[in-house]
Amino acid sequence: MTAPDTATRPPSPVPPDVELAEAAIVEHYPRLVRLAYLVLPPALGRNRRVLTAHSLAQRALPRGRRGAGAEAAAAAVQGGVPGQRGTAGAESGYAYVRLRVLRAALEAGIPLTFRALPRRAQLPPLLPQVWGLRLFPRSGGAEELALDQWLATLDGPGRAACVLRALERLPEPEVLRVLTEAGVANPAAAVAESGDPANDALFASPEFDPCVLQARPTDLLRRRRFVRAGLAAAAALAVCGALLALPGDGWGADGAAAPPYARNAAAEQALDPGKLVRVAPTLWRTSSRTGFSTWPARGDRADDAELLRRALAVWARPGSTVVASATPGTPPGPPMGPPQLLFAGTVDQAVVVLLYDGLRVVRYAEPRTGTSVAALDFARTDGASAENSAALVLSRVDGNVRYLTAPWVTGVGLRDLLKPGDAPTALKPSQDGITPPVASPAPSGNCTGWNALALTGNGSTRLVTDLGELTPARLTSGAPGAERDVAEGAELGDWSRIACLLPSVRSHGVRSVNAWTYAKQPLPEGDGTATWLCTRAETWAGTEDRVQAQFLTPGAPLAAQAAKAEGSPACGPREPRVLAGVLWKSKAGQWYVLAAGSAQFASLSVSGGGVNGSANANRLAVKAPAGAQVELAGKLTDGTKAGVLR
Repeated sequence: MTAPDTATRPPSPVPPDVELAEAAIVEHYPRLVRLAYLVLPPALGRNRRVLTAHSLAQRALPRGRRGAGAEAAAAAVQGGVPGQRGTAGAESGYAYVRLRVLRAALEAGIPLTFRALPRRAQLPPLLPQVWGLRLFPRSGGAEELALDQWLATLDGPGRAACVLRALERLPEPEVLRVLTEAGVANPAAAVAESGDPANDALFASPEFDPCVLQARPTDLLRRRRFVRAGLAAAAALAVCGALLALPGDGWGADGAAAPPYARNAAAEQALDPGKLVRVAPTLWRTSSRTGFSTWPARGDRADDAELLRRALAVWARPGSTVVASATPGTPPGPPMGPPQLLFAGTVDQAVVVLLYDGLRVVRYAEPRTGTSVAALDFARTDGASAENSAALVLSRVDGNVRYLTAPWVTGVGLRDLLKPGDAPTALKPSQDGITPPVASPAPSGNCTGWNALALTGNGSTRLVTDLGELTPARLTSGAPGAERDVAEGAELGDWSRIACLLPSVRSHGVRSVNAWTYAKQPLPEGDGTATWLCTRAETWAGTEDRVQAQFLTPGAPLAAQAAKAEGSPACGPREPRVLAGVLWKSKAGQWYVLAAGSAQFASLSVSGGGVNGSANANRLAVKAPAGAQVELAGKLTDGTKAGVLR
């Protein structure tokens, strides 16, 4: 079989933004899986070919963090002004993941030998796995069977050439190019043996569709013998574990915690459930400071000493079966002293304990039956005030989230940010302040809705949303230093067009997100008035704040990201200014460089890429050729120079 030559493989193309590649995989998943299934060697068997094809398509996602591809592109043009989004990015994303799937499928057909280490594609897939069933596509007719038998006579490159021509509809020069990039040593020979194009329509048959499957059981008698042997081994392990846990000073009473490694009086006092701090239910009414420190202990298991002991022990020394997570900038160590109990009770199918030590909120969760596994989540909350301590996340199950509201919250409403004209739907929390399950706004490939909670209490209504952490983020509007809660129709309208950009700040320890309309700009040729916004996501740690400049055109459903920065003081109290630009196309087809700065800018200028212009104001519009890469600069009212957001 002719295999890809890794020693002479051409360099891989620059990977696109990981979000763009993910979108391409999700949108074209059936095509990618069918491509892998047809290129894989038939000798693997239909069941393994199906699972391997799905695995190769899912592993085509490039490594790297979100936005890495976009940042690399921005660095390549040395700070050029980004253009509007189009279809070229989506096409390049699909071409990239298709090439990765093709390479992996070709590598999977290389026979294993003792002379070289196996490649990942040559091994059985880790995921997906199906136990107890054998999966295979639906059977076709005589023509499909003949085609499948003929494909089995070809080598991997030959099958790849057939698939690229028949399924992808690529012309021969493009097929040769893709095969060369995939590492095929002789693309011309592969194309020559790729068969008659008259049979290309058969490649779309259900016979070769690994996404529409039939199921049959595996060997039932052998499976029964394996189950009996496994049960006997599990019983033996259970007896041994019980014997090990019998001593009184062992770890049996501490659930999923690791064995104690030291004896320290102060540490043991911090782990004593009898020493937990419990505040009075009405302390928040008279306290000079309102925050998590004034939350009373709530929940139907607040007096369960054994549960609280396990939670404290797992916090101090999480064992190997504990799934732990921490938001950025949050130290995951044990408490320095007895923490405060916020909640302990049964929530859905888990038992949850919320603890607070002045710096962090810690969530411990275990199944309702058994304590061998547990989850431990840390979230930094130092300096929390009433505005940032109105709710905590109790649980996430099947895409739904439950919140525990602060004792001063008197009303809870559910609002879809993408529907600013709709009134919030009233929710009725339990006596302990637990909300009904609410659909999480976590994106699932497309942004059709974004839920936020409207929490009323202490004479105001605050809007918070789940960003994948214990503490929901507060949403505000207004200039830096004068932020206010989102309540007015215009502010809700702006948020409806930028809410779908919130995934870029998920799981970063975000405390609050403020959206500020810093400029309005009349568009050239009478195409209406555009709005420039600056969105700043501030973190609990106070570092790595994320800033975005967004451009909203009349009638567009969503805003376009014009610029972004991480760890920048721009658009914040320390540096309450921002400057950004875009390449924009008018309705008549003319391209312009549009730029706008906040009120601190007295003049703007643009140069490079065949463009040269300036304006004695904080807004600029200059004609430009398509795809122009320019340099944008500004001068403040005090005469100092300032650059764009980056």
